[in-house]
Amino acid sequence: MHPLYHIQFKNSFISIFTTSELFHIQPNPQSSCFIFFLSTTLLLNSVTMATQEVEKKSQDTVKVKVTGKTHVKPGKIIGRRECQLITFDLPYLAFYYNQKLLLYKGNDEFDAMVDKLKDGLKIVLEEFYQLAGKLGKDEEGVFRVEYDDEMEGVEVSEAVAEEIGVDDLTVEEGTNSLKDLIPYNNILNLEGLHRPLLAIQLTKLKDGLAIGCAFNHAILDGTSTWHFMSSWAQICSGSPSISVPPFLERTKTRDTRVKLDLTLPPNPNADGEAKVDPQLRERLFKFSEEAIDKIKSKVNSNPPSDGSKPFSTFQSLSVHIWRHVTHARNLKPGRLHSLHSVC
Repeated sequence: MHPLYHIQFKNSFISIFTTSELFHIQPNPQSSCFIFFLSTTLLLNSVTMATQEVEKKSQDTVKVKVTGKTHVKPGKIIGRRECQLITFDLPYLAFYYNQKLLLYKGNDEFDAMVDKLKDGLKIVLEEFYQLAGKLGKDEEGVFRVEYDDEMEGVEVSEAVAEEIGVDDLTVEEGTNSLKDLIPYNNILNLEGLHRPLLAIQLTKLKDGLAIGCAFNHAILDGTSTWHFMSSWAQICSGSPSISVPPFLERTKTRDTRVKLDLTLPPNPNADGEAKVDPQLRERLFKFSEEAIDKIKSKVNSNPPSDGSKPFSTFQSLSVHIWRHVTHARNLKPGRLHSLHSVC
């Protein structure tokens, strides 16, 4: 399998990263060669960069057929485990599942790759068992992550899209043709009360493999997500165990108990009439590795005087995008504007 792209859907932007060979995923996405940004109301909520409606037109969509669905649990008995969510986690209950898409080009046997990925998942879940659990509440209404050996585990779907090649997907200027490759589109993290906290879709392409993942963002952040992905890759690459176990007890950082009375919003289609969202113009913008390095270097040319650490790739590129958004939209000073983003 040749390395290609990792596409990461977030509530405020989409980024595409180069990755290393299959089952050996690069643990540090900041060394990526491409980062794409998408402007839709879903991804840039507060700025509303794409508020113009455009004429509806037929769009090519990926012809994806889901052929099966199974669940994967840790490979050993763990027992009942509970871990309270803290104030760092709770805001994300109102956000969507954090989605990622990895594309690999090659002609390896699909069934063999699926088996290898599932076998590796069983082992890595022995450490990351929370991803095989559900959200729950204690007797006082405080949210927590719950795991029990009787739970279903991680949802794994298998699919085929053999009319679609990897190159067809990497030239897309929008995301409509990519969403069928990733589970749990527009699913709120709060739905983790009755859904798996991790869902994976393995899709056979004409000349490769697509791995779509949806993580419940209330139980892990970006760093933790990459920790899991790298650990999974380690196991699939032949390691008998992961090199760095996760630290799962959040209350060691901040032991706060917050009772929340949250309910899912009503189904907009409950009256039988499907609600049609306005069609918005979207566009993916490419940044080469050289351009990203230049932007980051410029942002960090005048480091903070308080001795704080340099600005990250995400921070540097966000500043760059925001400056050009304000210029392009001719935003006036004195008005309050905000960019809503999720790491």
